[in-house]
Order: sequence, then structure tokens, then C-alpha cells
Amino acid sequence: MKDFRSLKVWEKSHQLALEVYRSTVNFPKEEMFGLTNQVRRASSSIPANIAEGCGRGGEADFARFLQIAMGSASELEYHILLVYDLGYLDTTAYQSLSEHVVEVKKMLSSLIRTIKT
Repeated sequence: MKDFRSLKVWEKSHQLALEVYRSTVNFPKEEMFGLTNQVRRASSSIPANIAEGCGRGGEADFARFLQIAMGSASELEYHILLVYDLGYLDTTAYQSLSEHVVEVKKMLSSLIRTIKT
């Protein structure tokens, strides 16, 4: 069992989730149970799956949960683009979130490769 808090990718993804929550505060109220919820769920799923994988028995399980986290990161990457195109995010917020999610995906990819070798 690993301590998920010691992983840089968990820390980065946790910070990303916090940034997403802050960025979605002013989304339209009619999106609260729609797109706002989807974006927040995808962002929090990344560090949650990393944490769950750390609590599993072996490296194979850990790698599987990292893959699930990668899927959530890809989903978030699309949602960020969608909310930007809908005008819910300004360019600065979009660029920051987009760069952050790409960084997390690169870190996940690297960790997955390391575990599988």
C-alpha cells in the first residue's frame, strides 16, 4: 500500500480539481446539475482514482486505476474545451486549466509506463 499524498501526480491532480472547482463557481445556475457537475466530477475523479489505486494490493491494480484516472483527465480536457467554447470560461482560465490537465496526463502516462516495465 502506497501513501497517495507522496505522489507528485496526485498533488498536481488535487490542485487541478481545486482549480476546476474555483473556476466553475460562476457558471450559469441552470448548469449546476449538468455541465458544472460533470466538469467537477471528472476533475475530482483523477486524484480519487490515484488514491484508490494506491490502496490496492499490487502494481497491476495500481496501473489499472491510473488508467482510469487518465480517462477522467481526457474527459476533463474535453469538458474544459466545451465550457470555453460555450463562453463559461475566459481565455486565461481556459489556458491555465488546459495546461494543467495536459501536465497531469503526461505525469500519469509516465507513471503508468514506469509501473508496467
